[in-house]
Amino acid sequence: MSAGPTAAGSDAAGPEPGSDAACPERVATATEEPARLLVGGTEVARYVVDAAVDARHGPRPYLHPVRTLGGTVVTEALPADHVWHLGASLAVQDVNGTNLWGGRTYVRDVGYTWRDDHGRIAHTGWSQRADDRLAHRLEWRDPGGAVLLTERRHLAAVGLSGPGPAGELSAWRLEVDYTLSAPVGQDVRLGSPATNGRPGGAGYGGFFWRAVSAAPASVFSASATGEEAVNGSTEPWVALVGAGPDGRTYTLVFGGLGGGDRWFVRTAMYPGVGVAFAFERPVTVGAGRTRRGRHRVVVADGALDVDTAAALVGGEGGSVR
Repeated sequence: MSAGPTAAGSDAAGPEPGSDAACPERVATATEEPARLLVGGTEVARYVVDAAVDARHGPRPYLHPVRTLGGTVVTEALPADHVWHLGASLAVQDVNGTNLWGGRTYVRDVGYTWRDDHGRIAHTGWSQRADDRLAHRLEWRDPGGAVLLTERRHLAAVGLSGPGPAGELSAWRLEVDYTLSAPVGQDVRLGSPATNGRPGGAGYGGFFWRAVSAAPASVFSASATGEEAVNGSTEPWVALVGAGPDGRTYTLVFGGLGGGDRWFVRTAMYPGVGVAFAFERPVTVGAGRTRRGRHRVVVADGALDVDTAAALVGGEGGSVR
């Protein structure tokens, strides 16, 4: 979510939105097929662990396409407006000075700038692969390949049932659990464009879901409605209602903020919701310590109301220990 050189408050980057005119191609080749998550025999998500994308787009594992049980796609990857948005993923723009988000880096008193500071989040091995559950090990690496953080990540797909606002509910829940560990001899600072001087509530970086919507999306929480009211809040949950490429309405309900986390929300420029680690100030994972995150995303066909959304979402947030 980067801004052009003359638009410090914009989320777009480059000569034109999504343009790579100033970014030479450095594309990796994928060596491993995506994994799948199923609910009751229905594929609901593909998990790309070896992303064959330009090095400046923040190569990292990501979920795409994610679908409702009815088949509606609810994620976007490599969109023209922000090419480095990769479905649902973990990514931070400033990890001890390394850009693991992709796109231009926000530099204090300068703005968004192309820099040779892009690292990658690399899959290093599976711990578990099942139809409804995946677990693996990862390394967050700087441009030279040195390990900044190690990670253990667990993903699960859980079917949901019960009455919905218009009859029987068609929904499932994605569970994302991860533990980030700093090296024994080094603190690791997590920052964002906001902590590096950008105004306008752009403290993004953490768990981020780039949604897709054929019509303007809307967002609400238990007590607020609209991007401006929800962005930067600490509401227990946030819901986004959009329309898939097939024109069918869907709802995503996000839960699981950790201590110090904030919601990062966009609907006007593009549809997206994230758990922002460093929305206002940097966060440090101390040497030899860990940061744990536990997020839940309900993926439902149709438009859920406030009461149904609140009843469906749950789970613990993240913490640094």
